[in-house]
Amino acid sequence: MSPRAVIIGPPGSGKSTVGPLLAKALGVEFRDSDDDIVARTGRTIADIFADDGEPAFRALEEEAVATGLAEHDGVLSLGGGAPLTPGTRARLAEHTVVFLNVGLAAGVQRTGLSSARPLLAGVNPRATFKKLLDERAPVYREVATIEVATDDRTPAEIVAGLAAELTVPAEAKE
Repeated sequence: MSPRAVIIGPPGSGKSTVGPLLAKALGVEFRDSDDDIVARTGRTIADIFADDGEPAFRALEEEAVATGLAEHDGVLSLGGGAPLTPGTRARLAEHTVVFLNVGLAAGVQRTGLSSARPLLAGVNPRATFKKLLDERAPVYREVATIEVATDDRTPAEIVAGLAAELTVPAEAKE
């Protein structure tokens, strides 16, 4: 069993919106690794970051991703930092990975630099978001098999393009 698609991208890229819509378009179930962590621990992501720190969260996240990749055959959305761990990157090599790319202006507008996003909290959230984009984009591109710019596209437009691409047989793409 393997996911039809794994969705990655920074905060504000549309993973939580596009993922469920894509799953519906493909006629499969949607699963979010962050939701799995919350269900397993009974704590919010922000609480885990605050109480236990980022390394403890990343360990939980790596386990949740490994489980989701092994158990789920629909659309699996990962937390924005999930591809940062080497173990997760190695596991993603065997899957169709969709990188939802968002620019700084659109990402800031979409996230509202929410305090619910632990890595965006701080003195200058816009600068923090830019740094996060600069650091993570190469990692996302390393593991992605499909990259979609989301800035000027509606979720419906993104899903239509992805659904068409994901339903084309592999031999027809060559």
